[in-house]
Amino acid sequence: MFKKILIANRGEIALRIQRACREMGIQSVVVYSEADRDAKYVRLADEAVCIGPAPSAQSYLHMPAIISAAEVTDAEAIHPGYGFLSENADFAERVEQSGFVFIGPTPESIRVMGDKVSAKQAMIRSGVPCVPGSEGALPDDPKEIIKIARTVGYPVIIKAAGGGGGRGMRVVHTEAALIHAVQTTKAEAGAAFGNPEVYMEKFLEHPRHIEIQILADTHKNAVWLGERDCSMQRRHQKIIEEAPAPGILRRAIEKVGERCAAACKKIGYRGAGTFEFLYENGEFYFIEMNTRVQVEHPVTEMTSGIDIVQMQIRVAAGEKLPFTQRQIETRGHSIECRINAEDPVKFIPSPGRITTWHAPGGPGVRVDSHIYTNYFVPPNYDSMIGKIIVHGDTREQALARMRTALSETVVEGIHTNIPLHRELMVDAKFIEGGTDIHYLESWMAARKR
Repeated sequence: MFKKILIANRGEIALRIQRACREMGIQSVVVYSEADRDAKYVRLADEAVCIGPAPSAQSYLHMPAIISAAEVTDAEAIHPGYGFLSENADFAERVEQSGFVFIGPTPESIRVMGDKVSAKQAMIRSGVPCVPGSEGALPDDPKEIIKIARTVGYPVIIKAAGGGGGRGMRVVHTEAALIHAVQTTKAEAGAAFGNPEVYMEKFLEHPRHIEIQILADTHKNAVWLGERDCSMQRRHQKIIEEAPAPGILRRAIEKVGERCAAACKKIGYRGAGTFEFLYENGEFYFIEMNTRVQVEHPVTEMTSGIDIVQMQIRVAAGEKLPFTQRQIETRGHSIECRINAEDPVKFIPSPGRITTWHAPGGPGVRVDSHIYTNYFVPPNYDSMIGKIIVHGDTREQALARMRTALSETVVEGIHTNIPLHRELMVDAKFIEGGTDIHYLESWMAARKR
């Protein structure tokens, strides 16, 4: 096992990894920007290294600074968390070339799964169900593009092969708009991701967003830990996640989960990963794989009892998974609300000093957050300041616990989206379960009228 791990991230995930290290008796090194000098995890770390000014490009995305910090502190491995460099194959390669262990998949796996076209082709070969669409990247010939769209059937969605985070997508409803949409998306993809390739998929009208959490080791073992429903989204960004997904037959979930685990064995995947699917009319359609720990991993930890971050570390150290698929049992229901520093109506970011912070508590309540009273939320990064996670024996109990937890939570000095979460927890459609990915935006549009 490693004696010292460098955490190449910030915010609540840096603290989450630090806690996993401490529980395992591993020393932690955190890197931080000048804007995060007073962060809780910086104060709690065994060692902390400032790697640059506030802008991400000069700190958390600056590979040489991170690797230098690992060298000067004698760290053995680097955990990238999520976001920033976590799915950057070049970074994973540089980490390993510099003599450190990258706590994540191999650079090759990241490259294959990071490119949506190659990922889809790998999944088709592995028997994972995919959305009908182009076999690979779209050709340059407009006639061929029109032919593919007619085969798939309108509406279609044009997606950037190297895209993510809801960017590089365009829905097309008519043949007249197709070629212009493809050319525009190609130009945007080239500028945003350095890869102008785009592909086409059938646009599903009312899908849910369901994902499967997997773990795989270097000894050809792979398991899945259940599913999550992440359909409550605004602008493709998740706001509420839960496990298990309400109203989907267990056999259907088990079938797709088994295929995901089998695909991991086939492609030689290692570490934690998430297969993301659209689910509509009883069918699952693969859309992408995230080759890292997810923001919403706690709901799976709460239902499976497995510490996903510790498993990432153990697998990276060469250990075998300590359980088989048969030994994994999911229990009860878990819900997570992402708490963002933003106006709950206009969604304008709200950085600034937190004058009061009171976290909720009680049975089945977990809070993953790095904030504290008098903490200054910097304007330079993502607005998420924490997550409230609850677990109950039933979904009804989990909902009741989340309502109680949200009513107890106090954040003053800045705006947060807690009022939005409180409204959603008493919304009839959400309580019923099974809302699609467009529900939240239509709900907000109706609220403005």
